[in-house]
Amino acid sequence: MDYISAPEAAVKWGISERRVQKLCEENRIPGVMRFSRMWLIPKDAEKPTDRRYTKGRSVCDE
Repeated sequence: MDYISAPEAAVKWGISERRVQKLCEENRIPGVMRFSRMWLIPKDAEKPTDRRYTKGRSVCDE
C-alpha cells in the first residue's frame, strides 16, 4: 500500500497541514499510521467530511 504525508494530503484535499494532523489524531482517516513524528496516510484515502457547524445552523434545525 502506498502512503502520502500530511503536507501532501493537505495539498491534495485543499486544507491546512494542521487540519490533516488533527484528522489523523482523531482517527477520522481510515488506515492512517504514525511513524515517529510523521503521519502516513493511504494514498487512496478520501477526505473526511467536515463535521463543524456552519454559520446559521444549529443542532435544533435538524
